[in-house]
Amino acid sequence: MNRLRALALLGAATLTAGGLTALSAGTARAADVDVARNGGFESGLTHWTCSPGSSATASGPAHTGAAALRAAPSGLDNARCSQTVTVKPNSTYTIAAQVQGSYVYVGASGTGTQDVSAWTPGSGGGWQRLSATFTTGPNTTQVTVYAHGWYGQPGYAVDEFSVVGPDGGGPTDPGPSLPGAPAGAAVSGQSANSLTLSWDAVGGAAGYHVYQDGVRVRTVSGPPAQITGLAASTSYSFRVSAYNAAGEGPQSAPVTGTTTGGDPGTPGPPVPRHALTGYWQNFDNGAAVQRLSDVSPQYDIIAVSFADATATPGAITFNLDSAGLGGYTVDRFKADIAAKKAAGKSVILSIGGEKGTITVNDAASAANLADSAYALMREYGFNGIDIDLENGLNPTYMTQAMRALSAKAGPSLVITMAPQTIDMQSTSGSYFRTALNIKDILTVVNMQYYNSGSMNGCDGRVYSQGSVDFLTALACIQLEGGLDPSQVGIGVPASPSGAGSGYVSPTVVNNALDCLTRGTNCGTFKPSKTYPGLRGAMTWSTNWDAKAGNAWSNAVGPKVHSLP
Repeated sequence: MNRLRALALLGAATLTAGGLTALSAGTARAADVDVARNGGFESGLTHWTCSPGSSATASGPAHTGAAALRAAPSGLDNARCSQTVTVKPNSTYTIAAQVQGSYVYVGASGTGTQDVSAWTPGSGGGWQRLSATFTTGPNTTQVTVYAHGWYGQPGYAVDEFSVVGPDGGGPTDPGPSLPGAPAGAAVSGQSANSLTLSWDAVGGAAGYHVYQDGVRVRTVSGPPAQITGLAASTSYSFRVSAYNAAGEGPQSAPVTGTTTGGDPGTPGPPVPRHALTGYWQNFDNGAAVQRLSDVSPQYDIIAVSFADATATPGAITFNLDSAGLGGYTVDRFKADIAAKKAAGKSVILSIGGEKGTITVNDAASAANLADSAYALMREYGFNGIDIDLENGLNPTYMTQAMRALSAKAGPSLVITMAPQTIDMQSTSGSYFRTALNIKDILTVVNMQYYNSGSMNGCDGRVYSQGSVDFLTALACIQLEGGLDPSQVGIGVPASPSGAGSGYVSPTVVNNALDCLTRGTNCGTFKPSKTYPGLRGAMTWSTNWDAKAGNAWSNAVGPKVHSLP
């Protein structure tokens, strides 16, 4: 949690001039078409012209399909690839693309009015969606659209490049054909009430429908799919179909799976409607050394920091720092967990942190994480898991791991996340995608509003860290990006010593909570609506809070618990 991560920003003026527009895109009218050609680069670089020094290729991995544009700036060359599209005068068009890399640009020139561009500020490990809208002049019939990187930056990738607007009468790509039937359907991850269905991806598919015993039960963007709510010791038949803009293709051959007998385990207490979360340190770094029994009763969720990686990929263990915590024994630790749970608190195990090295990049490591986490829950009495991986995560396999854990632990499982601010700027980011993938079993995302510098809010403006506007405008991205208000919390340091930057007084936190839930005490940014179901707030850490006399929890806790 306490990790200073520098962001290479171009500056507030630059961000407001273009910036990342991942949450907004032009709405296509019924007669609109995509006037760009080979925007998925499935036909190599056909219809595209790339600068000589870019070494541009069309290859995988891609956002969708088998290929994406990949190019690298060199010297004074920014690796620009462009094509000329035929447009209609006095018309509005929206450029959109999935991009990957540092300072990737998409834009249009020769519009006859104002040329436009959009770009990704700083580095990003996953795909991000960029869009920009332009209007053609009264005599404009052709426009040059492009993508490029930036000088001195690593290579970039672009996929799903489109220019949508009125048909200008020029050539366009043919419409999509129906996708074929998925092959390789298989069932794994059996538990008492869920099964995991996998299959081979189909080229040209936009998504997939899952059928259980002839009835459609899920629609997903790609494999695998976790099928929950099943009966124990019961056999089920599944088929999968792919779909795209042309319609739904044929179903796969049936595959059968059988659930296990089941082990419901011991349910934990429910998380209150409005909850205060605090991270408890299993180490001594100058903050107050605490036992769990010392943690203020204001905290509803206590995240034990941190689990340790093992030699088995994805698997975790926990090692209590008895010596560093003044002789705190494992038996006393377990008894304190039980006492907190008896008092209605949730005690969960946090995975990751500044030095966390846990990686879940395939089905085997996902299963290892679920199995080892569940074993630790049963051994120590933890209610659930917190995901605080600061070095990135794979949304496909973290989703698979959390669903497998949910199938084992049951409906009382608590799952929290603590992404850094940059991780929740776009719904296409790995953390945001994971949160949306597990929305039905996710408890709360407590984003870290610190150690970040200035960031974009949901209104496209840049806000400075450490202000009410920063907390509210960035929370708005999650609230409007698909998370339920009950799954959004504000994460801040408990004291100036708790983080490298971004500390705000409890008054600022409470004003932000009022602004988001009641529409009062806002700064210059005021949300278009209120979110009375907002879950609450989080802090790093209960130990730094205790060193400051529990000033943070004594001020923010009552505010959280009195929210509407």
